[in-house]
Amino acid sequence: MPNLNQLPKQVKIIEVGVRDGLQNESTLVPTEVKVELIKKLVVSGLSVIEATSFVSPKWVPQLADQNEVMQQLVGLDDAMTHRVRFPVLTPNLKGFENAIAAGAKEVAVFAAASESFSQKNINCSIEQSIERFDPIFKRAKELNIPVRGYVSCVLGCPYEGDISAEKVALVAEKLYQYGSYEISLGDTIGVGTPGKTKALLERVAKVVPIEKLAVHFHDTYGQALANIYAALQMGLTNIDSSVAGLGGCPYAKGASGNVATEDVVYLLNGLAITSDIDLDKLVDAGDYISKFLNKENGSKVARAILSNRKNSNRKNSNKKNSNRKNQELIF
Repeated sequence: MPNLNQLPKQVKIIEVGVRDGLQNESTLVPTEVKVELIKKLVVSGLSVIEATSFVSPKWVPQLADQNEVMQQLVGLDDAMTHRVRFPVLTPNLKGFENAIAAGAKEVAVFAAASESFSQKNINCSIEQSIERFDPIFKRAKELNIPVRGYVSCVLGCPYEGDISAEKVALVAEKLYQYGSYEISLGDTIGVGTPGKTKALLERVAKVVPIEKLAVHFHDTYGQALANIYAALQMGLTNIDSSVAGLGGCPYAKGASGNVATEDVVYLLNGLAITSDIDLDKLVDAGDYISKFLNKENGSKVARAILSNRKNSNRKNSNKKNSNRKNQELIF
């Protein structure tokens, strides 16, 4: 049995639903709905919320309003946002410059641990993709802009199958050496298991400090929470997740997408690990966007809480009706 006393006391959750989640939705989400979702996420206590991506609208139409979203975030009440960071994805220097011009104060870059995945998605090798980030890191350093690095396909690739931890470590190390303050390890197709997760972190932690690593799990095979627990046992304290489980995986048919933030917070609460997030308010945020998308909430925890609320409201309503009838009989 693991020693629960060795688990971290506090964890940082990086909310990726607004960017990574919504970008895969077929229903076009208006700017005002995205901003309202972000506001609700802020109210829940989340301190890091990926706001958008400065990729070409041609490739990701859902995020074509990146400038409008950033403008509204800059205009939010300081009392609401002074403690919140809104990183954005910037695939190249042009995207970086556009993001900074729009008011972004933190960015993220993506690389893959799979050569096939890199070639098929961005038409270049892993090495070439990282070299493309060099001007971003240099410019970011000049402007004192933090850069977060992502590594995709860390536990499996839709084209190559299993990916060795050695390959992941090489990519993660390069991003770290370039200047990434944090490296998020993404199980893009959700094939990881706790054992593989531990082995991966053991290897990568030899070249990147564990406190500088984050995990980003998809729940395709229902292993995301188990994988997160395994990561917590390794001392990891940074977790990517998506409210209401937003975001299906385009590379695995039927994949359920990102692990739901509500489910992660419930797990952390059960382990007495602090996240500073109000679960009820988080559920409200997930319920809001799920209703807009007219789809079932992807969080089991959220569905349970919403069901309990509904039953409780029904009981209270029945009780009030009963009391009213009794009063009518008395008078």
